Amino acid sequence: MLKLCYRHAFVLCGLILMSWTTLVADTTVLGNARASVALTRFVQAVVDSNYRVQAARAGLEASSALRDAAARPLYNPELSLDAENAQARIRTLSISQTLDWGGKRKARTVVAELDRLVAEAEYLDARWAIAVDLLNGLVQYQTGVERTRLAQTRQQLMAEFATLAQRQFETGELDQVALDQAILSLTEVRIQKAMVAADLAEARQAVYSLGPRIPEAQWPSLPEKLPEIPEQSADSQALVLALPGVVAARQRVTMADAVVGLQRRERRPDPTLSLTGGYEDGERLIGLGLSIPLPIRNRFAHEVTAAMAERVQAQQLADDAVQMAHASLSSAAARYELSRSAWDEWEHTGRNSLDRQSEQLRRLWQAGDLSTADYLSQLGETLDVQESALDLRGQVWRAWFEWLLAVGQVDVWLGLTRE
Repeated sequence: MLKLCYRHAFVLCGLILMSWTTLVADTTVLGNARASVALTRFVQAVVDSNYRVQAARAGLEASSALRDAAARPLYNPELSLDAENAQARIRTLSISQTLDWGGKRKARTVVAELDRLVAEAEYLDARWAIAVDLLNGLVQYQTGVERTRLAQTRQQLMAEFATLAQRQFETGELDQVALDQAILSLTEVRIQKAMVAADLAEARQAVYSLGPRIPEAQWPSLPEKLPEIPEQSADSQALVLALPGVVAARQRVTMADAVVGLQRRERRPDPTLSLTGGYEDGERLIGLGLSIPLPIRNRFAHEVTAAMAERVQAQQLADDAVQMAHASLSSAAARYELSRSAWDEWEHTGRNSLDRQSEQLRRLWQAGDLSTADYLSQLGETLDVQESALDLRGQVWRAWFEWLLAVGQVDVWLGLTRE
């Protein structure tokens, strides 16, 4: 009966792993949407060399070794040699073996295998987390580069305007107040440019902190065209249950159940059999021995109680992980669609209008139809809209990566392979 139970436990472990792999394959919702080859290679190189990923990989290898160790016999035989010279000369050789009477070895093997499955899920979760952090870092960096260009353009426009204002002041066409406004605006733009440069340095550091110092010239750019969320063929429950974080949490519940069973078996004392042979005053001596620990002073019941409490804790954490995953899944798509819709509207109407706005404002000011204060205000608003558009594009990409993480399609979109 005991062998049958453990056989079922091992089959269950295998089925869990197979079902997880199959579920990941069956819940692919991206269709043909994929990242560029350059982006895939860059992310693959950084993820494989990341220290947190390598630590998770080492943890997986350690759990595999512990699983193999748990499958080995629990007790080794003991050999003892005794000699006594008293009223009689006694020479004996004994060999003893403690028997795994309670099935502890198989129970420990089941626990170790479940722990390995948890480590495997955590390894995949670590890879996905680093990949998304890297992608967000690239978005921040690319946005920072474009904001730096915009800041340079803003400074150039303000410098030209300040020069023109100085000329008009010298010819009496502009008063001192208007000239001071132009100079102050140029100073403000220079301060903003320095702040943008600091943000770019921070974005650069965010990428460098995740992996090897690959030169910036080799960093890939994100595609110009934003991806679209395809229609989901898999139901949300299947997507959530296939997420590595959820898989790890649910595996911990199964492992906690196995630990409860192990602690109950640990309470069962294991007998020790011994065989002794030798001579006493030239006479042959043979003896058999049996010893059994008596669980009188410590019945090891508290360990079972603690294991049962930890099982409840694991279940609560697993329920929380599932609930949070459902919440992320339901909101990630909505956030992406909203930000993507705003970006599409900007692409179709706002961009062309903005390109014409700067030149029209300058002509109106030169013609005297706009005061210096109004020109500076409206030009600043025009450039601020351009900067907001850059921030919106970065927000759309971050929402896309959040959606990929919520539906468990990070590896699929990037085409990553696991070592």
